[in-house]
This record gives sequence, C-alpha cells and structure tokens, in this order.
Amino acid sequence: TLRLTTDAPISYVTTSTPFALQRPVDLILGPDESLAASLSSVARDFDERTVAYWREWSRTLSIPFEWQTAVIRAAIALKLCHFEETGAIVAALTTSIPEAPGTTRNWDYRFCWLRDAHFVIQALNRLGATNTMEGFLSYIENLVMRDPRNVQPVYGIALEEALTERIEPALSGYRGMAPVRIGNDAYLQPQHDVHGSMILAATHSFFDERLAHRGGRRLFELLERCGERAWQQWDQPDSGLWELRTRAHVHTFSATMCWVACDRLARIAQRLAVGARASFWRERADAIRREVLARAWCEKRGSFSSAFGASDVDASLLLLQELGFVAADDPRFVGTVAAIETELRRGPYLMRYAAADDFGAPTTAFNVCTFWYIGALAALGRREEARELFENMLARRNSAGLLSEDIDPKTGELWGNLPQTYSMVGLINSATRLSKGWDEAF
Repeated sequence: TLRLTTDAPISYVTTSTPFALQRPVDLILGPDESLAASLSSVARDFDERTVAYWREWSRTLSIPFEWQTAVIRAAIALKLCHFEETGAIVAALTTSIPEAPGTTRNWDYRFCWLRDAHFVIQALNRLGATNTMEGFLSYIENLVMRDPRNVQPVYGIALEEALTERIEPALSGYRGMAPVRIGNDAYLQPQHDVHGSMILAATHSFFDERLAHRGGRRLFELLERCGERAWQQWDQPDSGLWELRTRAHVHTFSATMCWVACDRLARIAQRLAVGARASFWRERADAIRREVLARAWCEKRGSFSSAFGASDVDASLLLLQELGFVAADDPRFVGTVAAIETELRRGPYLMRYAAADDFGAPTTAFNVCTFWYIGALAALGRREEARELFENMLARRNSAGLLSEDIDPKTGELWGNLPQTYSMVGLINSATRLSKGWDEAF
C-alpha cells in the first residue's frame, strides 16, 4: 500500500482532473505511514538532500570538456538503473513500449542482460564511477560462481533464472498498443556472445588497481570454464545479439565474442603470470580469429557479413575494431563500414539490420547502433561527420535528457523502452571520444 500526501486539491487528484497551478504544491508518494513533520518541510528536506546527493556524486566523475551536462545526465541514468543490493543493471526501467507503432515488438527490459555488461562497464570506467562498476562486477562474479558453463543471456536483478514471458490482457499498453509483456523468454535462447561479454566485463577486476576487490586465480579458473564453452560454441548457430526468435545462424558477432573470451583469458593469464594458460588461450583465440576472418568475409561485397556464409551486414560489425578484432585502418573494416553505410544508414540514423525478421522488416533505427557508427567514423578519422551525427542525437533526447531504444528516422520520434542503458552508454562513449581535451580548451 502506498500513500500520497499532498496539499494539492485532493478532489482533482483522485479524479485525475487537470487544474491551474497557482502556487507551488508538494506531493510525497511513499509507504503508508504518517510524515514525521509537516508536508512542506519534509518535501523541502527530501528535495534538498536529493539534489545534494547527485551533485556530490557527479563531482567525482571524470567527464569530457564538451557536452558535460549531457554526459552527467546519462551517467545519472545509468546509476539509477543500477540495483545497488546485488549490482545488477537493468536494460531499461519500462516494459512493452513498442519499438515501432503497431508492430507488437513490445518487450520487457526490466532485467539484467550480460551483453550490456561490457558496454556499461566500459562507460562507467571511462567516467571513473568505480562504485557502480564494482557493484556490477560483484553481480558478474556471483553469477559465474554458479555454473559458468551454462550461462543465460539475461537474468533477474537478484540472479533469477526463470523469466517466463506472459501477456497481461487487462492492460491496454502504451497509447493502446498492446500487448503488455511481463518477463522475457530471451533467457531460453542460445546467445553465444554472452561468454565473451561476461569475461570482458570481469577483465576489469584483474587490471584496474582502483578496485577494492581484485580478481585472482580463483575467479580466473571459474572464467576459464566459461571460456571453454565459448571454445565449444563459437561456430555453432545461435539467436545472436538481436535475439531472433525463429531462426538461427552462426553470427559473426557471436563468433567474435567467443574470440574475445579466449583473447581476454590469455591476457588475464599473462597478468597473473600463468604462462602455460596464457599460451593455451592464445592458441585458441588465434584459431577462432583465423576462421572468422575467412568464413565471415563476403568477397562480393568487400565486407564482413552478419553471419557465416551470408551476404548482408548488421550494425554489430561496427564493433570489430573496438573489440580489437581488426584495426580501424584494416581495409576489411573500412569496407565493412562502407557496406553498412549503404545498407543500414537512414539519414543521420542507423538500423541494426535491414532484412525482415520474425515480425517483418524493421522500420525504426536503433539508437546504440547510431552511436556505434559514430565511434567507427571517429576511428576512421572522419571526426567532423561523427560530431555532426552526435549533435543530432543529443537533439533527439527528451526533456529529461534521456534516450529510448529506437527512433523513427523520418520523424525523429523516440520509441522503445526508456531510459535504455545501451543508448545512454552510447552517448557517454561518443562524447568522450569526440570531445576536445581539457588541455585544448583554454
């Protein structure tokens, strides 16, 4: 039971009647308990303490010189999506806001996707938000201690495994666009990139000397079991990071993330001075890389493809250079960016893929993919183009400075669950890459 205590007209509040605001009003929504002091004094105290907390928290961030307000707002959004008790970070705080109007692409994102681990950790590390980063690393460590050989792509905030999806028929949905889904059956899908995501996130605990809880041999040995699964599955079909529900391929991104798992294990072993294990994982990483370079390359298009033997592209290929799989100036990466521009760019935005999926052809752009594209342009030295696209994305934020998952490339209207951590991470990463340095500013 919740209680609303307010000095606004109760009759208007209970009947949801709009009324003219002629003076400040206070509304406190909380437990069904009486306030210890007057409404106005409690409201002022809550407000002042909240502002003071976030100002102090923001003061500890290592922010870029440019776009400071946008970066701070994005960092606060990530912090608010962080469940401090367990360290989980939810993908978004809402369910069933459609990716596009009238498509039934309505999903529940109030869970912790391990794929987000690398992206969130990377952004938080760049900002120096070590407490939130450590909380997420604790969540990952608790997860890997269970059974690192059988890892799901998504869990509940308290490590719940069963996220059984159902439709709630009594709810009409966002703007009447049902269905409203509770739960997410993606937890049942094979998504082989998850092994690399987990190991990539945990890698920070072995190298970041600011952290109070550092990774050691015990955690490394647990991660090796996860790496073993990556080795076994790198060339097996899966649902991929786009979570296709009725089809499976050997996705290039999934295979590359399995390479990431072996590559980072080799680096961790080197850090721990376990030479034999470093050589063991380096040999496996090199073997996967050779095969991916051969089998994911489409000679006809002059680019990497979305899956082995395919000819189309998807936006995840933009991450190949960021993950260290290929260099930004590698002609194969340059050709891949060119193919993605031709096939997936819609004005200043980027689609995640263009091919029809289980629900037909996608019609909205994926915000994080636009940020990945901005990062790729910056890596290729096309910084002015990247800055122009970034400024456009900043202009698309809502009045609270937030971005959702998707955007209509024709109207600029935001769609999908909000706030989307992926999108806020993309904003932070792009700002830190493109901003002039503090030493250049004065």
